[in-house]
Amino acid sequence: MPTFSALVIDRTDDGQSVTVADLDDASLPDGDVTVAVEWSSLNYKDGMILGGIGRLVRTFPHVPGVDLAGTVLDSAHPDFAPGDRVVCTGFRVGEAHWGGYAQRARVSGDWLVRIPDTLTTRQTMEIGTAGLTAILAVDALTIGGLVPDDGPVLCTGAAGGVGTYAVHLLARLGFAVTASTGRPATAQYLRDLGATEVIDRADLADPPAKPLLPERWAGCIDAVGGATLAHVIAEMRYGAAIAACGNTAGNDLPTSVIPFLLRGVRLLGIDSVMVPTAVRAPLWSRLGDLVDPAFAAAATEVVGLDGLVEAGARILAGQVRGRIVVDVNA
Repeated sequence: MPTFSALVIDRTDDGQSVTVADLDDASLPDGDVTVAVEWSSLNYKDGMILGGIGRLVRTFPHVPGVDLAGTVLDSAHPDFAPGDRVVCTGFRVGEAHWGGYAQRARVSGDWLVRIPDTLTTRQTMEIGTAGLTAILAVDALTIGGLVPDDGPVLCTGAAGGVGTYAVHLLARLGFAVTASTGRPATAQYLRDLGATEVIDRADLADPPAKPLLPERWAGCIDAVGGATLAHVIAEMRYGAAIAACGNTAGNDLPTSVIPFLLRGVRLLGIDSVMVPTAVRAPLWSRLGDLVDPAFAAAATEVVGLDGLVEAGARILAGQVRGRIVVDVNA
């Protein structure tokens, strides 16, 4: 039986091991579609799993990677046939189920989306979970009534994966975007994405001194959480909404109900993991139309399976700008 390369995590007496190993199809988990994986990507959750943080993986040995894109090899699912190009994100793939850090994956066809003609398999991973989360956040704000004439829209954690795509998508839609980052060296990168203003994350890092601060933002996509989100809530304009999609600054939210009661601020939770497949398909088509391919390539770093542990440590330390895609065949 032909073998394929995979990054495998296993439990050890003092934690876990991470190795690149040769597996065969008999090793693959249950599923009705087998995919020849061409590309995967690195997300913050992947960094946590690679670092053994948060007990996200409970069953070993395990192949991580929450995103994957490639071509169907074999299918017992009515919607897919050999040769179809597919993308898979979410549904706890790479966490509760084996994921994309391998040259083959076996998953449920219910988790797959056919890749639109406007995107290559690599481009879907340049976008990945980060871009899908960003467009869900953008839609949450615009469906809620936000339009470019309303004023500046804030993106926190702007140089990260979600932030990169949030800034880019909002700018492509005509919004004036203020990008918040703790890395001054990324300021020009963020302006190149379309940000009209770049501010230091220190301006927003502390809990607000009062429940209400001067009104600044017509909308916000927050990938940070914690005290930063609390600070931003106190600065939102009357009736404005925040799409919350990250917690890199922590899970606690030291705020009060006052901004919600006196300014009508709306806090919208964004989840990209369990979004139904029927919702995902049109989103991927929109991403194919909206994302500038030159931007996507320029905002992306490529690593192989053997570079993932080091890259995972960097993403946890906040040292990754934009996106990292994984060439599983390198």
